[in-house]
Amino acid sequence: MADHTSFGFSDLAKQASLQPKESLLEVNSPNKTLYIGVPKETTLQEHRIALTPSSVQQLVNNGNEVWIETNAGKEAKFSDREYSEAGAKICHSQEEIYKADVIVKVEPPTLEEVALLPPDKLLISALQHGAKSNSYIKSLMQKKINAIAFEYLKDSDGIFPIIRSMSEIAGITAIAIASDLLSIRGGGKGELLGGVSGIPPTEIVIIGAGTVGEYAAKAAIGKGAIVKVFDHSLAKLRRLQSNLGQPIFTSLIHPKILQKALINADVAIGCIRGEEGRSPVIVNEELVALMKPCSVILDISIDQGGIFETSELTTHAAPTFIKHDVMHYCVPNITSNVCRTASYALSNILTPLLLRISESRNIAEFLYANPEVRNGVYIYKGNLTNQHLGKRLSIYQKDIDLLLAAHA
Repeated sequence: MADHTSFGFSDLAKQASLQPKESLLEVNSPNKTLYIGVPKETTLQEHRIALTPSSVQQLVNNGNEVWIETNAGKEAKFSDREYSEAGAKICHSQEEIYKADVIVKVEPPTLEEVALLPPDKLLISALQHGAKSNSYIKSLMQKKINAIAFEYLKDSDGIFPIIRSMSEIAGITAIAIASDLLSIRGGGKGELLGGVSGIPPTEIVIIGAGTVGEYAAKAAIGKGAIVKVFDHSLAKLRRLQSNLGQPIFTSLIHPKILQKALINADVAIGCIRGEEGRSPVIVNEELVALMKPCSVILDISIDQGGIFETSELTTHAAPTFIKHDVMHYCVPNITSNVCRTASYALSNILTPLLLRISESRNIAEFLYANPEVRNGVYIYKGNLTNQHLGKRLSIYQKDIDLLLAAHA
């Protein structure tokens, strides 16, 4: 029989991919039945779902019960029938879903959803801590719940598997969106992204050499574009160059060099994330005004405020605006644009985690045995354990290791 307890996050990060995983692991006998609830996402234009039907079947086959709110997978083209055939219970009441032992979401719960959470439950979702208020976090703490932010989950190699997976998708998607925006249909000047014989190729400037920047560069190079990548970190630029396997233009962020590149750019992509809170503003309004007419800016860092001074939050329904004759695309949840692929990527990582939780006697035992998961815990039994949140919101923060030792 398969031993899921030995299946660590390092293995998980290696196996998680952007393609559907239809094959199921062997059935194991868990120590207890885990009741897992997957609510329908209520955040505007969030189309992803945390668990796919194939993952539900895997969890059910291992002795767990999965409750899916009706139409939760509709936007990602997963029907209630598929979930039902996989063994899920389809719930028509949001209140019923929130009675589950574990609530698994993509977006953080709204205040209305927090009110539905009974005490002592486990919440697994994104946190987006830069956007969370003091009152919001305290409302979760008052419920005495345990909360894990999946974007802070680490594997044994120190990699954030969900952040990396979503970043890969975001980088590839950014180039596809840029290609559309350059076309007449997308409101651009009618140019093909890339290059063909006898015509100068598209010039793309990428500010940020992390995973988003790396995968955006790969996709752009594959289309024949000229790519220039900027970052504050020489180590990141070297790693990107090595991973691409071919020489491209890279530079530290020097104002004059960046200005020259942006003035000639057809597309500029911003993907630098701040260590805490807001992303740094790298490109001021005066420099945006110098860019070519009908050029395109995609600010992937907009969920942290954006790195272009001219950026303003947009939605999938109205994704762009024009400023200084430059088209801006500033949608925060860009991976929701390819929600089915993103759902598979999320599900591939969350499913083994849920299997391991179900094989533990309680959440304290699970967290004690899995230090890489503890990094994602931000509330434990109603106590705030995330240092950055505590500092930003002036809420007393307790050490998760000490709390677990006390409950051992």
